[in-house]
Amino acid sequence: MNQLEQLKQFTTIVADTGDFQSIESFAPQDATTNPSLILKAVQKDTYRHLLEQAVRDHAGKPTAEIVDHLLVAFGVAILKLIPGRVSTETDARLSFDTAGTIAKGQHLIALYEAAGIPRERVLIKIAATWEGIRAAEILERDGIRCNMTLLFSLPQAIACADAGARLISPFVGRIYDWYKKSTGLDYVGAEDPGVQSVKRIYSYYRKFGYATEVMGASFRNTSQILELAGCDLLTISPELLQKLAENSTTVSRKLSPEIAQLADLQKVSLDEKAFRTQLNDDAMATEKLSEGIRAFCVDSVKLDDLVDALRDA
Repeated sequence: MNQLEQLKQFTTIVADTGDFQSIESFAPQDATTNPSLILKAVQKDTYRHLLEQAVRDHAGKPTAEIVDHLLVAFGVAILKLIPGRVSTETDARLSFDTAGTIAKGQHLIALYEAAGIPRERVLIKIAATWEGIRAAEILERDGIRCNMTLLFSLPQAIACADAGARLISPFVGRIYDWYKKSTGLDYVGAEDPGVQSVKRIYSYYRKFGYATEVMGASFRNTSQILELAGCDLLTISPELLQKLAENSTTVSRKLSPEIAQLADLQKVSLDEKAFRTQLNDDAMATEKLSEGIRAFCVDSVKLDDLVDALRDA
């Protein structure tokens, strides 16, 4: 049994891609997308037809509306290949706009439901800013499930769980990147700061009885993945899924609710002031959150430009 098959015994595997062929190859339970992955996919001949169809069918509508239809078209196609859920991201330019994020989440769900997809099979991805978390709180009350992304710290995770978010995506690799650049050290295995962050968040959730799911994300190597065996979910790129499938070394479970009960953690209560203060005190989390939002905004603009160029051609 290869490492991917072993990992599936402990953890739900999620494909982190907009590439349908990769999804079919590795048979994940769920799939996640983001603006960068969709931008990359529509520039391939294999998926260009989805962009062309979205523009053709909705040419008279605003660019943002066409992009929404494109994102949902990808999601609908992905859901035909997996038994579980797909994550579709809200526009990163709404990261500090609670009302705008709520409206976008509701609209995306309406498009999915119009396509015959029940809302239970969709997670709306939202940046884990204070404003994004407040939007998720309201969307969850309306039965719209949320995946809180660009998450780099325990305060973000606590606020998301307190808001009732269905799932969070703490970013292992980007935390690792920051510490490697900051210290010059190449962290391995359990010493990896990104791995330690997710273990701490998982332990906090399970110790204090939160229902919010933890999905480790943004991996740089298979060592990071294997150190989180037992996490609720792990979203993994096709390249790393392939490496796991090619290796038959034994995988052992590293996280479990039972282990979490032994963690030396205190329950924390966060209001807006405490959230912003603690996030600000964490240089890594502050920088990576801002950087991630900026990067997704850039790719959202590029996606808009592709739509406009095709519509104007």
